[in-house]
Amino acid sequence: MKQRAGTFAPEGYPLGVTTVDLQRLRLWPGEERELRLDVDLQPFVLGGLRYEASPERVPVELDASRAGGTGVFRLGFRMRLSGPCMRCLGHAELDVEVAAREIHDEDAPSGDDLRSDYVHEGVLDVGTWARDAVALELPDQILCRPDCAGLCPVCGKDLNLEPHEHAAVELDPRWAALEQLREQ
Repeated sequence: MKQRAGTFAPEGYPLGVTTVDLQRLRLWPGEERELRLDVDLQPFVLGGLRYEASPERVPVELDASRAGGTGVFRLGFRMRLSGPCMRCLGHAELDVEVAAREIHDEDAPSGDDLRSDYVHEGVLDVGTWARDAVALELPDQILCRPDCAGLCPVCGKDLNLEPHEHAAVELDPRWAALEQLREQ
């Protein structure tokens, strides 16, 4: 491995690498290689909201080993996602720590658990694997804080900054008949 711009990249791989040619690693059974790569992560769009990865070029650690004819891969990294809160639309940041593992046996049938979806013709797609691993670590909602009150459903003001309640809302007269049924 050689050092470039303060990060390590395998010989022949540029910074911002998204794939690794497994043939070039020349792994023998029982052998393991540790690689430090920079992977470009594209923004995530969740619920119509855009979340940017920080840093955009994420340093990842990839461990590749061979157990018999099977490749075993471990991926680890930390990153931060930032974008709008899903309740109040204010700024939200989320620290994400990823520890993922893949197993790939060339002889396993397609769709088998021993055949990784990230290896195609001897090339490991680290970028797609990293992106999918981040997506699996995300919570149901990305919030600015756990107790975010959100937006007022009546006036749209941020309830975190200006907590308030509205007087009873006058119902649409077309719903009056249903309101009478509810009271019975």
